[in-house]
Amino acid sequence: MSTNFTDWTHSGWLVPHQTSRQEVGDLLAVIERDLADSQVGGLSADWRLAIAYNAALQAATVALYACGYRASREAHHFRVFQTLSLTIGSASDVIATLDHFRKKRNQGGYEVSGATSELEAEEMLALATRLAAEVCAWLDAHHPALRRSYPRRFVPRSR
Repeated sequence: MSTNFTDWTHSGWLVPHQTSRQEVGDLLAVIERDLADSQVGGLSADWRLAIAYNAALQAATVALYACGYRASREAHHFRVFQTLSLTIGSASDVIATLDHFRKKRNQGGYEVSGATSELEAEEMLALATRLAAEVCAWLDAHHPALRRSYPRRFVPRSR
């Protein structure tokens, strides 16, 4: 896997993108909403995982946008998660876990109902919550001008 933004851009995996405080604020609001919605009682584990997954995807997108890029359309989710090593310095095991949940989300959303266990939904929520907090801390340290508003803490509510 390429190790810098220039390689990724030359490969066509990323394109330049100029973000704004408004765009980042809007994405942070989506993350906050999805973290809350993934904890709503009565939803299937498949759906709860998908909602938490979207929160993680948007958190990774915020980091990528802050660095001045967006992922190309081909393998979009995969690429966004892979760039976490370049943006916030995520470890390979975190990225591998996100990729596992990407595949699980596709299975539960498109192929078969009941593919996700309650434990997996909870694990995805915990990972998305942690990633959102890490991205916000990274934004504060490296791109403070992009943090227009501070959403509530990314901490799961008790059900």
